[in-house]
Amino acid sequence: MNFLGIDIGTTSVKTAAFNDTLEQQISLTADYTLDAHGDIVEFDGEQYWHIVKDEIEKVREKLAVDALAVDTQCETLILTDENGTPVRPAIVWLDNRAVEEAEIIAKRFGHKKVYEITGQPEITATWPACKLLWVKRNEPEVWAKTKKVFLLEDWILYKLTGRFISEKTLQSSTIYFNIHKGAWWDEMLDFIGVSADMLPELYSSATPVGEYNGITVVTGAIDQIAGAIGAGVVKQGIVSVMTGTTMVIFMPSETVPEYNQASIVPCHYNYDDKYCLLSWTPTAGMALKWYKNAFCESFSFRDLDRLAEQIPAGSDGVTFLPYLCGSTMPKYNPSARGSFTGITTEHNRGHFVRAVMESVACMLKSNLDYLALNVEEIRAMGGGANSPLWCQMKADITKKRLVTLKNKETACLGSAILAAVGIKAFESVEKAAELICFDKVYESKDVDYSECYERFLAYDKLLNI
Repeated sequence: MNFLGIDIGTTSVKTAAFNDTLEQQISLTADYTLDAHGDIVEFDGEQYWHIVKDEIEKVREKLAVDALAVDTQCETLILTDENGTPVRPAIVWLDNRAVEEAEIIAKRFGHKKVYEITGQPEITATWPACKLLWVKRNEPEVWAKTKKVFLLEDWILYKLTGRFISEKTLQSSTIYFNIHKGAWWDEMLDFIGVSADMLPELYSSATPVGEYNGITVVTGAIDQIAGAIGAGVVKQGIVSVMTGTTMVIFMPSETVPEYNQASIVPCHYNYDDKYCLLSWTPTAGMALKWYKNAFCESFSFRDLDRLAEQIPAGSDGVTFLPYLCGSTMPKYNPSARGSFTGITTEHNRGHFVRAVMESVACMLKSNLDYLALNVEEIRAMGGGANSPLWCQMKADITKKRLVTLKNKETACLGSAILAAVGIKAFESVEKAAELICFDKVYESKDVDYSECYERFLAYDKLLNI
């Protein structure tokens, strides 16, 4: 049997097929370009479908597929008439036009109430409730035609099956979804002027919902949850860390944490009808890439590793604060800026490279400490997982076991697992995850980073204000 996972990212669609031992059979990538003008970011809704359909057909030419599932980003919005014909271009998740509407919603409901019902501690212009209110207030002729409200995964499921349906993980950040009840929040819908019949029927993840050209279509999950499944993060004590441009930490949770005014860590509905926490920082791999481009233009990332390897742990007192785009978690400060401190004439290029890498590892530890979770193991993903030095740093600084994965397309694999579970090829997601293969394992070597970490926290307290 073969299972297809389709990961619709911000500017590309990745498609991968896996057999019943979760070995990858095919992998494809199709890129596309968004229409972006300042705060407005849009894309042709029909084009999303054409890209996905073409990628499915490319796979079917080479392989028989038994089931498929799709994962997407959360907040991309597609509005249609009663026949499912789009009435305007899709409003992409990045779109930030609805700032005033976010303020209106915040004034009406307050952050505490929104968090206690939806799990979202912030009310931002990117959330679908704010975007819908914007359309209602600014495009009345479009609003009058709008009869169905889709998010991106809903839209693809509709095109595949003809059914107006959704899955619950996708709705967490709409701020009109009650994560405790797994149902719509009527009070918010009434306020923004959306009736329940404008919204799709809700299903849990890994539920068969139809068929497309002989392939069983199964509900998926949001991209971060699919990626976590593909990394085997399916039980308490294991977290995933995606170190790409940013750093995203994913943690399963049995409960929704109590509201904390100082925290902006969101709680989402998870694939298993429980919950998960998503902590993120705006810079991680971006910081190393910035340093490379600004000061080491002719060096590869492996060259940077070699420079850093020559420097002892703690970078001989050099500390970097990686806030090139502000800080978010555990301290929210959009005005924060990056800095090197502790520099003397004894320091060279290698010290700065290592300090950048250590700063990201320190951010990881500070986030795990802040969340106060009982973490036994970290599953590392993203470009940062390709650096053995960086992985070992993270294991040493956090004092946790860290593993990398053989399959790098974890979101596609996670979606494929949901598809397989949907047709009973596996007893459960957790059972399927037992087949996920590790690449390398990093155990803490008891390298003493305590002074390095305390120094990072001290400078953070002093400068990140």
